[in-house]
Amino acid sequence: MKAVRQSKPPTTEAAPAVAQPRVVTGRVLRTRSGGISLRLQGRALAVSALMAAVLTVVMGVTLTTGDFELSLGEVLDALFGSGSGAADFIVNTLRMPRLVTALCVGAALAVSGAILQSLTGNSLGSPDIIGFTNGSATGALVVIVVLHGSMTQIALGALVGGLATAAVVYLLMLGGGLQGFRLVVIGIGVSALLLAVNSYLITRASWQEALEAQAWLLGSLGNRLWVHANAIGLAVAVLLPLALLLARRLSMVEMGETTATALGVNVGRTRAALLVVSVALAAFATAVTGPIWFVALAAPQLARRLAGTSGPALLSSALMGAALLALSDLVVQRVFAPALLPVGTATGTIGGLYLIWLLVTESRKSRA
Repeated sequence: MKAVRQSKPPTTEAAPAVAQPRVVTGRVLRTRSGGISLRLQGRALAVSALMAAVLTVVMGVTLTTGDFELSLGEVLDALFGSGSGAADFIVNTLRMPRLVTALCVGAALAVSGAILQSLTGNSLGSPDIIGFTNGSATGALVVIVVLHGSMTQIALGALVGGLATAAVVYLLMLGGGLQGFRLVVIGIGVSALLLAVNSYLITRASWQEALEAQAWLLGSLGNRLWVHANAIGLAVAVLLPLALLLARRLSMVEMGETTATALGVNVGRTRAALLVVSVALAAFATAVTGPIWFVALAAPQLARRLAGTSGPALLSSALMGAALLALSDLVVQRVFAPALLPVGTATGTIGGLYLIWLLVTESRKSRA
């Protein structure tokens, strides 16, 4: 018998490797209508709902407790304009403006930090680390010490100082591109210079001006009126939707410049627009309350960890920041009363411990 030789199957060229899509944790819901796709992550939505529930509880406790306790019914009557004179004054004049300011400032700082951390790809990318917060403080100190301005002028000075600092950092980065590591390093250097300028301005101030400047630099929600709440509320109402509209492009930029460009995103313009939104949010928040440290650093990272998302999670970050600052202010008011402890001191203490833990964790990762 002759051995039958089996012919080999015809060879084909190897198919090119197909890039795997980025894995997004959580349940994903897709709807299509008219060519528009919407992706909803179940876990992120659950975290956002949880944060909204926490905010509701914090708001209720803040409005009903204190030196003059009120029932929930009395608070609701006061909010709808049918409460007694005393309840109306306590709720609408004393407590509600402070609460609204805390919610808006916390949300603004958290979204600002989330954008910067996403752009830089660095956990330290936040306005208080990079230097935008110190720039706002410099603008406020110039108004206090040099111009002897009013509270409104101090707020405007803080806003101008934050935006001017961002412009200086951007100019220093020209030619090298808006790269994350360079932004963090240059921002830290500018922040150190501004901190020295702030110390010099305080030494040149009179006794009364130095006390006023130091009180502002601590960051406080005390004595905040509707004029402050309306100002930061308007800023958040304008800037937060812009940030959410740019969130999809921000997610693409996170994939890398080459991938984002291939998907049709103008990386340079997107980064510049997001940087402006981030700086404006931080500057408006600082202008209203003074520097509130570490909310912009911690809130976005906590939101990402809880939501389990690889994207920027701006909405979850906003709710987390609002909850953190409102809860911190509530603890300061109830635990340390009658002492007037600024909320910036509390967030700075907690945030400092969080920063130490973050640096140790990142150091271990780099060694591994």
